[in-house]
Amino acid sequence: MDSDNQPQLIDTDVHISMKELSDLIPFLPKVWHEQWLAKGIAFSGYYSSVGVTRKDADPPNGGGPGSDPQYLLEHHIEKNHIDYAILTGSANILGVSLHPDLDYGNALATAYNDWMVETWLKHSPKYKGSMVINPSDPEAAVKEIERMANHPEIVQVIMSSASRTLYGQRFYHPIYEAAEHYGLPIAIHPGAEGRSVSGPPTPSGYPSRYFEYHNIIPATYMAHVNSLVTEGVFEKYPNFNFVALEGGVSWLPHLMWRMDKNYKGLRDSVPWLKKLPSEYIKKNIRFSTQPIEEPENPQHLKQIFEMVGAGDMTMYSSDYPHWDYDNPSMVLAPLPRYMREKIKAKNAIELYQLNEKVRKADQLPLSMGEMNND
Repeated sequence: MDSDNQPQLIDTDVHISMKELSDLIPFLPKVWHEQWLAKGIAFSGYYSSVGVTRKDADPPNGGGPGSDPQYLLEHHIEKNHIDYAILTGSANILGVSLHPDLDYGNALATAYNDWMVETWLKHSPKYKGSMVINPSDPEAAVKEIERMANHPEIVQVIMSSASRTLYGQRFYHPIYEAAEHYGLPIAIHPGAEGRSVSGPPTPSGYPSRYFEYHNIIPATYMAHVNSLVTEGVFEKYPNFNFVALEGGVSWLPHLMWRMDKNYKGLRDSVPWLKKLPSEYIKKNIRFSTQPIEEPENPQHLKQIFEMVGAGDMTMYSSDYPHWDYDNPSMVLAPLPRYMREKIKAKNAIELYQLNEKVRKADQLPLSMGEMNND
């Protein structure tokens, strides 16, 4: 690899949205038009007193934050010298798996993916796509992976961290088999916890307000990581990678140490595991920086990362254009340089195979029509 042309900064969590619900209509079967325009996903969430998005992220030509490909490119990507942005949709579209009507959820996932390809991935080769699936219907999810996996600008599958049941359970294994087959990681992202048919945001019930909910998001991630490892997902699919976006990092030592300790006494109950749980986490799971924990003593964050080798498992993410956006020039300052280099780009290069920067002479990605004609 030419080090001069190697990416120096990859943002693994950039949110995009439609300017209007009607933007999806050309990609959505007619039977769902009325419901989409009237209700969308129709989930209500916790009220945030500071809003959800940055006040300076509104495109000058109208539309909400993250709805204009060119403005996002200028306002965030080029301004911060980001080589690639992994597009991760929005909390609403990721909630397709929580809709009681599986067919509606499946149709929205497919329509969103086609809209993203035509509206965003054709706009700039710096944009890389995460295809949305409906994991509540594994058969349909596998078909969507098979349909989209060969698009050259799709680098990942994404689904909501809120779910009907824990993601390690066998119900979801066909999805992981398909993702491994196509060499695509699967990411989860928060925002729909406690909505529709998912369980409460905490094991003990519902928080009262957004601040309380936002603090406890890592509990969901701990539960999924624990489930994926102990149910043997990574023993069954050793080349499958799981990405925990926006769920924090500092809880890792506690969970890894607890799992390893209990494995020594309870390993007979999980005979399919051949290694310590922490070894599967280090090999097969990746995390994102945003919202990175900010202890009073910044050196404590460095110590936590060093405790479990989190520098090898974590990737930079901004969460643009959300209110708790992390600036790449500031967020990693407490960490040593060797760790920052891995987090800023090297770990994402390895996971997504984004080995070279975009060159001016590079061609734009194929459209869906051109891809299907091939």
